[in-house]
Amino acid sequence: MSTGRIRRRFAFGAGVLAATVLLGVVAGAGTAQAQASAGRCAGHKVRTLSFSTGKVVVYKSRSYVCAVTIAKRPGARKTMSVSVQARGNRPARDKGRYTHHAGPVTVHAGRRCVWVRGEVGGGSTSSGWILC
Repeated sequence: MSTGRIRRRFAFGAGVLAATVLLGVVAGAGTAQAQASAGRCAGHKVRTLSFSTGKVVVYKSRSYVCAVTIAKRPGARKTMSVSVQARGNRPARDKGRYTHHAGPVTVHAGRRCVWVRGEVGGGSTSSGWILC
């Protein structure tokens, strides 16, 4: 094999490797950003419950339901909470003084309805039985 042919193959292989690495970095950054903005809940968004001081975003993945409460004005620490209750079970909760969000809280719901509650400061919301 001639030296020119070896160099061309090496250059082609290096180009393919560089493109693969670059594509992996770009795709990885997008995935990380999507997970961060989703409040680290798995699944797809099924409901947004807005209220005066924030919102609760509800996600579903197979038989699991996850929720995150997000403050409308992040910054100063304030009391925030989120709870998800599958019908027939006790609610799973996250409550504390946070700057941006409370949760995520995930429960196994199967095919049961869930009740989602969220609170930021003085404002709150309650869904009633949903996703039945």
